Amino acid sequence: MTQTIAPRVRTLVLLILAVAGALLAGAAPASAHAALTGSDPAQGAVVDTAPSQVSLTFSEPIAVSDDSVRVLDPKGERVDKGDPANPSGTTYSVRLVSGLPDGTYTVAYQVVSADSHPVAGAFTFSIGAPSETTVSVSAQGSDDGLVGWLYGFGRYVSYAGFVVMAGGAAFVLACWGPGARVRAVQRLVVSGWLALTAATLGLLMLRGSYTTSGKAGDIFDLTLLGDVLQTKTGAALVSRLLLLAAAALFIAVLFGAYARTAPAGGPDDHADDAGSDRAEGSGDGGEPDQRDLTFGLAVGGTVVSAGLAASWAMSEHASQGIQAGVAMPVHVVHLLAVAAWLGGLTALLVALYRAPVETPVGRDAVRRFSRLAFGSVVTLAVTGVYQSWRQLGSWSAFTDTRYGQLLLVKIVLVAVMVAAAFVSRRWTQRLADARMPAAAEEVGQPAGTAPPEAPDAKQAEAGKDSVRAAQLARQRAAAEAARQKRLRDADPNRFGLRRSVLAEAGVAVVLLAVTTVLTQTEPGRTEQDARAATATSSSAAAETGQGSGAVSLTMPFDTGGQNGKGVVSVDLDPARVGDNVMHVYAEGPDGKPVDVPEVKIALTLTAQDIGPLPVAPDRIATGHWSASGVQIPMAGDWKVEVTVRTSDIDQVTVSKNAQIG
Repeated sequence: MTQTIAPRVRTLVLLILAVAGALLAGAAPASAHAALTGSDPAQGAVVDTAPSQVSLTFSEPIAVSDDSVRVLDPKGERVDKGDPANPSGTTYSVRLVSGLPDGTYTVAYQVVSADSHPVAGAFTFSIGAPSETTVSVSAQGSDDGLVGWLYGFGRYVSYAGFVVMAGGAAFVLACWGPGARVRAVQRLVVSGWLALTAATLGLLMLRGSYTTSGKAGDIFDLTLLGDVLQTKTGAALVSRLLLLAAAALFIAVLFGAYARTAPAGGPDDHADDAGSDRAEGSGDGGEPDQRDLTFGLAVGGTVVSAGLAASWAMSEHASQGIQAGVAMPVHVVHLLAVAAWLGGLTALLVALYRAPVETPVGRDAVRRFSRLAFGSVVTLAVTGVYQSWRQLGSWSAFTDTRYGQLLLVKIVLVAVMVAAAFVSRRWTQRLADARMPAAAEEVGQPAGTAPPEAPDAKQAEAGKDSVRAAQLARQRAAAEAARQKRLRDADPNRFGLRRSVLAEAGVAVVLLAVTTVLTQTEPGRTEQDARAATATSSSAAAETGQGSGAVSLTMPFDTGGQNGKGVVSVDLDPARVGDNVMHVYAEGPDGKPVDVPEVKIALTLTAQDIGPLPVAPDRIATGHWSASGVQIPMAGDWKVEVTVRTSDIDQVTVSKNAQIG
């Protein structure tokens, strides 16, 4: 049966990893965690006189460098001077050269948000009147492309390495002391340490290119590396490397001195009970040195793991926003609970499939892990509720923001894991005694004894030859071990436990991928605040005359298919000849934003036989698309056509005319 199961296990694990990889690869690029909420001059504004500076306001503090903000004239020449300044709060400004002529100017910015993620974008404003411009700002940010993908993959590997290393060690100390001598468990924990160390070094090298140019050639730029080391994220990565050195010492002691003094596990796991009693200091015959070593490893391991978890908390979501002083320790506890649950689960899976016959993982160890996992789930629920409230801020953010939608997926996956854990708990309760006396009775001898030797002349001769005798002894021992393993694996309860734990581990891999994407996604509270601030800024600009003449068109649509009805709105600002910004919004019959597979725009000036001029807007948020640099060549009565596709076969084109220019 083991030979039949093993290929299936390998196939299922590879399939799970492929699904997780597809989830990471198919995820949208990391959203900016700081959003541009306003500017002066405003986006698309036409001002009468040349401004002396350009100011940008973001939703949270950012880090800027010499080239973080660039202002380009219609020919693509820079017209800004000096370094960006931070006159107040989250507003940053750059001075302009004097005597700027009329025309359309482009403002391009590339900064780093306070929670370590790059933010890039561009917009235009005009002096006197809009004009043609040769400036073409790439829509791809530094966090897109190969470097962005590698950085995201490195983050996933670092989380996975931490979970496996910390959780695997916790499983050995808290649930299964004899596991310290099991080679498969040792390899698992050491692999987690190697993965976390390699990923941290990789992130440190990638960081400079990730937050600036996004070019692969800049990965080994020592100047950029020096700049990274001066940042909060760089300090967090270096701290993580130092803590990993301490973790290496912890692992060496765990699988060295502790493994030599750990209780010898037997098939019925009674020795494991004794090991637990010694770990708790309540065993009657426990060695003082063993108790001291276990206590020291538990305290030291907890401190090192908490420090490693803090290296994420101090540089990501938890370090910014409201109640940062509370959020960071909560984030540390959350990560430790994740490691104890998912890492321990991985160690249990390895033990169930790879533990040798002489050191099987018994039901007592599984029950201890069940209690540990239950406590971890309760901790995750409490800390998760707080983190969700902090990052979302409202119930609507669950469905209206990408962060909320991913969080819903994560909640569903956790629920599936808890259900699988309940099934595992039932199998644990029915787990047969690992001694399997019935199996021993089948061969007519006490359990654990070797079969009698056949009285033939070759064996008698082998007894005279010590080398041959040793070989025969090893062969008999291997045959007996294989027989006992087959009998153990034939236990239907153990088989069921293996499959349920494997299912849990599969969901855990996908859950970890979703969590990684969540850490790279703009929190729902920030996204909604940015929308509100942008709307306020647009209203203020309209009241002061900036961007006056903007056109807003609303058109109902019905594609004829399921969920095919709604309203599409098109805003064109400043609706003048030259460069314009277009926003497209789609709402359902209930007035709530909805996503559709495709939205296309076409502009036609029938009187002058111009067009249709296609516009392909980019998705910004649920039910919101945007396109910058929409060129209107001349004034007139333009026909604005919107094609909405709601399924593979259902689409409709609606149109309205508007005076532009």
